[in-house]
Amino acid sequence: MQTRQTRQTRTGRLPRLAALMLAAFAADTTHATNGYFQQGYGIKAQGIGGAGIALPQDGLAAAANPAGGVFLDERFDLGVSWFAPKRSADIAGSAAPVNGSYDGNGKKHFYIPELGLVRQIGPRLAAGIAVYGNGGMNTTYRRGIPLFGHGEAGVNLEQVFIAPNIAWKLAEAHAIGAALNFAYQRFEAKGLANFDNPMFSSSPGAVTDRGIDTSTGWGLRLGYLGRLTPEFSIGASWGAKIAMGRFDRYRGLFADGGSFDIPASYGIGAAYRITSGLTVAADIHRIMYGRITSVGAPLSHFATGQLGTAGGPGFGWKNISVYKIGAAYDVGDSLTLRVGYNHSTQPVPASETLFNILAPGVVQNHLSTGGSLKLGDHGEISVAYTRAPKKTVNGIHSIPQNFGGGNANVSLAENILGLAYGWRF
Repeated sequence: MQTRQTRQTRTGRLPRLAALMLAAFAADTTHATNGYFQQGYGIKAQGIGGAGIALPQDGLAAAANPAGGVFLDERFDLGVSWFAPKRSADIAGSAAPVNGSYDGNGKKHFYIPELGLVRQIGPRLAAGIAVYGNGGMNTTYRRGIPLFGHGEAGVNLEQVFIAPNIAWKLAEAHAIGAALNFAYQRFEAKGLANFDNPMFSSSPGAVTDRGIDTSTGWGLRLGYLGRLTPEFSIGASWGAKIAMGRFDRYRGLFADGGSFDIPASYGIGAAYRITSGLTVAADIHRIMYGRITSVGAPLSHFATGQLGTAGGPGFGWKNISVYKIGAAYDVGDSLTLRVGYNHSTQPVPASETLFNILAPGVVQNHLSTGGSLKLGDHGEISVAYTRAPKKTVNGIHSIPQNFGGGNANVSLAENILGLAYGWRF
């Protein structure tokens, strides 16, 4: 379905407008919520815990389910989220002189833009485009991590999707949809000099401090949305694994010569309008991190291969399930209030916390609230706030004896505040 090509070939085929949008939206899209994917797409969905497979609300609906656009008014949405993660690590019980606490918050604030457009082509056909940050991760340890190297240490990963989409009504209450996802990602690693040698890497000199590298790829997301009754809707969505071009500058760090594909994901959802003003929605979402070698391969693969080799060591992440539930309540004709909850299973096993000092995507619970206010006949402003309480994964035999032994304990907490403006044509 997708073929692996170099970033130069793919980017060269983008229209100029898409390239300009890409540059603008890739400027600062780093975050980590459900693993390193967003907890919800669109400010309205964020307000109800990220649920959106069966409840399209705005121009970003296609990011969750591309079938949703045909049930929306024609509209344009532009938003931005302020994201403030708190990352930290503790190393204890090591024979090496590295025990202590480490602060990964060298960069504290990130801003994640989003854009969505929906137009009705006919009575049963809608088309649109969604531009959004799909996922990412950042750690910046100013003090450095002695187990990894000297000086500032950390990683920065950013993923942006440009997703033209189409939705078609099979019947009045049933629709299918498809989104063609152009994916762009950037990566940089610093302070990993201890691994930049033939003992640990298949490509010394391509492990750390090589600046920003980029890659691109194409993928497909399919969806179904059915309104079984005027009050009750169900939906399903599936996104294929995206084969990305390799990070050549970091071919000695990531498995398979710098491979870092975007995992497949899929989910189901339901929405029920309890009263004329109250709607509840829930999704179950599955993200297949464990099937991406550079993400899912465990540290123990050092026993059979070096960093950068096929099947070489990675971050040891597991596939996760995400449960999202929320409610929206209309207070009169102009004001809507929202509340939601999002819980994911843990992607980082206790045995894999050493490398995940760099990528502590360990938060599991998200509490959200928000609302929308109509401005005249066409405009509206929406806001959402999400709090992910601090979560710590304590290592269990997570630092091998040849690295000094002991354990790494990794922690993450998050605050997210989103604001969007929508216009109905």
